[in-house]
Amino acid sequence: MKRLLTHTALAAGLLCTAWAAQAQTVTLKVHHFLNAQTIQHTTMLKTWCDNIAKDSNNRLNCQIYPSMQLGGTPAQLYDQARDGVADVVWTLPGYTAGRFPKMEVFELPFMMTNAEATSRASWDYFEKHAQDEFKDVKMLGVHVHGPGNIYTAKKQVKTLADIKGLKLRGPTRQTTKLLAKLGATPVGMPVPQVPDALSKGTIDGAVIPYEVAPSIKIDELAKFTAEPDRNDNALYTSLFVVPMNKAKYDSLPADLKAVIDKNSGREFSAFLGKTQAGNDVPGKEKLIKGGHTITVIEKAELENWKKASASIDDEWIAEMTKKGLDGAALYKDAQALIQKYSK
Repeated sequence: MKRLLTHTALAAGLLCTAWAAQAQTVTLKVHHFLNAQTIQHTTMLKTWCDNIAKDSNNRLNCQIYPSMQLGGTPAQLYDQARDGVADVVWTLPGYTAGRFPKMEVFELPFMMTNAEATSRASWDYFEKHAQDEFKDVKMLGVHVHGPGNIYTAKKQVKTLADIKGLKLRGPTRQTTKLLAKLGATPVGMPVPQVPDALSKGTIDGAVIPYEVAPSIKIDELAKFTAEPDRNDNALYTSLFVVPMNKAKYDSLPADLKAVIDKNSGREFSAFLGKTQAGNDVPGKEKLIKGGHTITVIEKAELENWKKASASIDDEWIAEMTKKGLDGAALYKDAQALIQKYSK
């Protein structure tokens, strides 16, 4: 009888433990570097948080911290996800130059067709070739933004010659290489630093997409926009990642892990890219209302830009090859994946 009672108590204890695990409510700390009015905060990350809450019957929730409210700098966000300072972050791996070189292929000049297709391609490429670069985290999504433009405060850019000598901000290693090849003096910095640098004259301009321009006062601090012809591939784009702390993910019960998995991957990546690029339209409209002079750089002129920057692809391939990888094969596969999803 005593043994029966012991077994019954043990079984009851196990049931209680299982029930407690199933009833567990988890609030994820989500951290990013843009302000709370940006589409990244209000739509991209919030939609993901709403979806995991719905799919988990509100057992998974988020607290989103904008503008680096948990401390640190944008360049430290990836490590914050790795180390558990935050549970999930949204950031650019390119803010730590050269640390994730295989994924830089999507930031090479004139590589991107459109953000949705290239985001799908970047996820597939990540799964196939670059998981080792992000082995310390649980990756949720990988995406790019819409076509980048050149914004200048005083000098209008119409041709390649107009770029020569301008101090232009670039977000990542490959984009600063591009600016140097075009004749500019590249200045690498995270996007939150751009307004102060422009207002003080530390830089003459910056390359960013339309969607983020109003949030950093480009409509007020610059006068000219050079918009590469949208019938061609993008002059440049930047790669973003949404990593999750691996220990946090591993600590979740199986059903909550399944919710995270359901809301991760290629389609989440495509949603992020499409949504961010979709905000280019109102961003451009605000610049026009602010009196910006927008110059479309036609395809014929862009051929000069392509020739000037053509060696960047070869340099990236050579760098990968030096690391013992087949750089040419990686480059071709990235191109093929982009074309696959651009059809």
